[in-house]
Amino acid sequence: MSTPVNDPQAKTPVWEARADLVVIGSGVAGLTAALRAQALGLHVLVVTKAAVADGNTRWAQGGVAVVLENEHDLDDSVEKHAEDTFTAGAGLVDEVAARSILDGGPAAIARLRADGATFDSSGDGLLARTREGGHSAFRVIHAGGDATGAEVERALVAQAGQARVPVLEHHIAVDALRTPGGRVAGVTVLDSGGVPGVVRAPAVLLASGGVGQLYQATSNPEIATGDGLALALRAGATVADIEFVQFHPTVLYTPGARGRCPLVTEAVRGEGATLVDGAGVSVMHGVHPLGDLAPRDVVSAAITRRMLTAPGGVDDHVFLDATGIAGFAQRFPTVFAACAVLGLDPARDPIPVTPAAHFSCGGVVTTVDGRSSVPGLYAAGEVARTGLHGANRLASNSLLEGLVVGQRVAEAVSADLAAGLLADPSRGRLPSWTTAPTAERDALQRVMSRYAAIGRDADGLAAAGSVLDLSTQDSPLWTHAAVEDAALTVVAQALLTAADRRTESRGCHVRTDFPAPAETWRRSQHIRLSLSGQPVLADPIPLEGVA
Repeated sequence: MSTPVNDPQAKTPVWEARADLVVIGSGVAGLTAALRAQALGLHVLVVTKAAVADGNTRWAQGGVAVVLENEHDLDDSVEKHAEDTFTAGAGLVDEVAARSILDGGPAAIARLRADGATFDSSGDGLLARTREGGHSAFRVIHAGGDATGAEVERALVAQAGQARVPVLEHHIAVDALRTPGGRVAGVTVLDSGGVPGVVRAPAVLLASGGVGQLYQATSNPEIATGDGLALALRAGATVADIEFVQFHPTVLYTPGARGRCPLVTEAVRGEGATLVDGAGVSVMHGVHPLGDLAPRDVVSAAITRRMLTAPGGVDDHVFLDATGIAGFAQRFPTVFAACAVLGLDPARDPIPVTPAAHFSCGGVVTTVDGRSSVPGLYAAGEVARTGLHGANRLASNSLLEGLVVGQRVAEAVSADLAAGLLADPSRGRLPSWTTAPTAERDALQRVMSRYAAIGRDADGLAAAGSVLDLSTQDSPLWTHAAVEDAALTVVAQALLTAADRRTESRGCHVRTDFPAPAETWRRSQHIRLSLSGQPVLADPIPLEGVA
């Protein structure tokens, strides 16, 4: 129950609520965790800064990569799925953690289907499967053709509604409450009008998604501003692999487009589409043994190189030729509808595409059950770095990770509460509501897109850092936009710090001045905030609870 605390005009919380677990975010990881935690008897509150169904999950098109017994070919296995994941992750995948998460996939899908999610079937009565970049087998199950994320989100939102999981919509999390000993004991929030409140809880789960809005063009919605990552850093947590931002090779190109661009799912290439330049020449021929189904970092880099050479006079996009795919509109209705808006018919017209920021491979360092280095603070989904993705995410592993880790983190919170390992929320101190370093968003996005996207070098990264330093000033965190801009600023600074130090090319971190991988860099970089609030390199902190 909430209780009034202070005058609405004062810069202190005006209401207070209590819970056993506060879940920040309402995507696949957050709702999975909330449902499981409530089933375990915990008092749960979900906080989301838009409507409950407006997260990034619903935009996921391709599917869920999972090996299901009696549903897949005999020559596929979880171990082969793991090997593909290790290959895509370019030497930085935590193999123990990855196997643990992938092993949990079949049970997670069974739970989701039991909760009402419907996946596409093949003619033999089994689940339909497709293959995406980096996969050695057809193991990606999907729903609604190319609307898998929408179906997963629909099912979870419906379940949350039936279970009466409390959801606080249009509220943004600002900062964690912490005890004198450093344990998390709740979170402060703002509503859409800037009215502050506080939720006291011994456990806070960050399931707030990624950082796509660091860049001018992204497949992510407008709410993907790194708020959870910034909150974790300010709470004393470490982040890792933050320099690895995966650019999806194919979003629908529209001249001058900014913000979220329609995704052209990788499954289109899985069904036989090919990438060509403006002269009709194959982009991927001779680049990689898997051709158009090479890992995403390879394809994005190849497209970028081809755009720079600009055969046929096209320098800001290439084309995806899907004219040979029968029944395109039925198999990929979401992509077809987006193309139709531009007057394109993929049955006869090559689709103009370009890379865009898609998925953050790094995040808050956690175990496979969501525990971070700060007691009481948990993370799951894109905001977390479990070790599954390494330097580059394998296609369609993200929904699987959210389902598996979301379930496990609820069980971890329940166990930690029962063991008395979490804080008394009444001892949590309110954080400062004053100011935070904030850069102007348009300038930040322009400089990150220019210097810290697919191709990076020392001079460009230094220039980006200088621009951020010159454009950053302390701003009051008193609106949603202010909190988002402050989050983008600290995340950008952390990314630039890590990218500058990693003097090699690996996965989706491409340094034009260090084009080859280096064995000495076959390790993750951990970052925390210094006492002055600046991102600095940190020693890894051993975490307990790895399954």
